[in-house]
Amino acid sequence: MIKELDPVVLTKSLPEHGLRAGDVGWVVMIHGDSVGYEVEFVTLAGETISVETVSADAVRPVRRKEIAHARNVA
Repeated sequence: MIKELDPVVLTKSLPEHGLRAGDVGWVVMIHGDSVGYEVEFVTLAGETISVETVSADAVRPVRRKEIAHARNVA
């Protein structure tokens, strides 16, 4: 179950916001009973790139054995 402040992985690209499937964000708000989430995406230096409202099927919890991967954003 995804909770506020949990890290999540984007499962669907959001090209209009410069986000790709696989990007990691943090849940800042839950809308309803897991209907959707407000997710903040930040650079590794802590700069907010975007805060997006996404449906529950657009993110998944971070798995135990995953590692972050760096990429440049516009």
